[in-house]
Amino acid sequence: MGTFFQVATGVLLMAQIGTSSGQDEARIARGKYLMEGVVACGNCHIARGEKGEPIFSKGLSGGMVFDEPPFKAFAPNITPDPETGIGKWTDAQLGKAIREGIRPDGSIIGPPMPIEFYRRISDADLEAIIAYLRVQPPVKNAVEKSKYNIPLPPNYGQTVKDIRAPSPKETIKYGEYLANIGHCMECHTPRDEKGMLRLTRLGAGGQVFKGPWGESVARNLTPHESGLKGWTNSEIALAIRGTDKNGVHYKPPMAFDWYKNINAADMNALIAYLGSLKPQPFAGRE
Repeated sequence: MGTFFQVATGVLLMAQIGTSSGQDEARIARGKYLMEGVVACGNCHIARGEKGEPIFSKGLSGGMVFDEPPFKAFAPNITPDPETGIGKWTDAQLGKAIREGIRPDGSIIGPPMPIEFYRRISDADLEAIIAYLRVQPPVKNAVEKSKYNIPLPPNYGQTVKDIRAPSPKETIKYGEYLANIGHCMECHTPRDEKGMLRLTRLGAGGQVFKGPWGESVARNLTPHESGLKGWTNSEIALAIRGTDKNGVHYKPPMAFDWYKNINAADMNALIAYLGSLKPQPFAGRE
């Protein structure tokens, strides 16, 4: 009888381990899809070459520089290296940094980290992103600290918890969720003189980005004549993946090297959401 219970207990334990392992694999797979697709963290956290092209061989070891009048920001190393990356951070600390903009030492993460949008990441997707980061190869790369000429907020709001993503069946709401965690409007919404997003002009474009690629301007994503009105879904999908409907390839910092991995269902949801935006005239220089 004792042998029977020992065997039964062993089988149960192995089943639990197998279930846990399967859940971990599914979580990492979801994290991989998000990170290498719509969330596109590597668009900032991967170093760039002389022409602004991402150097994928360096992993998420940071180094991209954002040199603007309000700040000179350096994207940090987010590989599991214990000395120069996030290797010593707990999952809870990493989640708080991603979704609330607070480092383990209590300091605030400033722009261009899109905390206002990352606050909407669901608990499940946040866990998946963290699981993916944990299995990345550690890369030793010390990155300079960012410098700000503007005051940073004491926080970005109350503690975030119990966030669920909308069902993919709610196409427009799910598309909005994807646009938020993909921080599309961080670039495609104009800013005021203090660098704050003008949310009353959501999606109207106009921000200018300068880099080794020259100058690029965020286009109007709303269904206005100066935006996406008249574009087909196929043309919008092609543009999100990096090529204008006229065949012109977009410049950085558009994350087309990541957005090309967005699956068809998610792409359709994103496009449906963009079509639901209030039409706005282009907010930049014509």
